[in-house]
Amino acid sequence: MAVAEGVGTSAVARQVGVSRPTVIKWRDRYVAYGLAGLDDEPRSGRPKVVDDSAIIAATLERPPVKLGVTHWSSRLLGKHLGIGDATVARAWRKYHVKPWQRETFKFSTDPELEGKVRDVVGLYLKPPHKAVVLCVDELGRAEAR
Repeated sequence: MAVAEGVGTSAVARQVGVSRPTVIKWRDRYVAYGLAGLDDEPRSGRPKVVDDSAIIAATLERPPVKLGVTHWSSRLLGKHLGIGDATVARAWRKYHVKPWQRETFKFSTDPELEGKVRDVVGLYLKPPHKAVVLCVDELGRAEAR
């Protein structure tokens, strides 16, 4: 939006913390293709097979009592899900999940939480055609996808 409002490339780059070439690339893709230009381009290699929403949903479940822990570690959850701990850690970083921070991370008692999490994560991963997905965190900071 800043570019559309006439803010210069260097100012936008500083504002969002990326390089000038990155701002230019995304601006040009938007000009050429509209919103579709902001989608990820096809990548070489094997497609991703791990579902981040499944990792986040599993993180929100209490660890089994037999483990004797109050929250998941990336190694424990990775072993539990049959995936690598680095994959779990990447999903946690991507969605800013920190189960070890007890004062900010709580297990919900909402019986419909898993469905709600899947709905929200689904919007981020595959938004409806021509949709704008807005997120406002508890501090009132907004993010558009």
